[in-house]
Amino acid sequence: MCNKECFNTMTYSDNNEDDRIAALIDENLKRVYSDIVQEELPDRFKDLLAVLKAQDADTSSGTPKGDE
Repeated sequence: MCNKECFNTMTYSDNNEDDRIAALIDENLKRVYSDIVQEELPDRFKDLLAVLKAQDADTSSGTPKGDE
């Protein structure tokens, strides 16, 4: 039968394994995020941003698009 010390050791060991797994997941997520951040923005997103900026500029100037 397992006494209190045995139970605490098992829990400590399990916690170490959980911590190791969490650290590996954290490291891999950071690596993937870093790779994605370094990628260039696709042209279709650049085009969309340009359209949205133009619409924002039209709205800011008081001339809604289509009422010209």
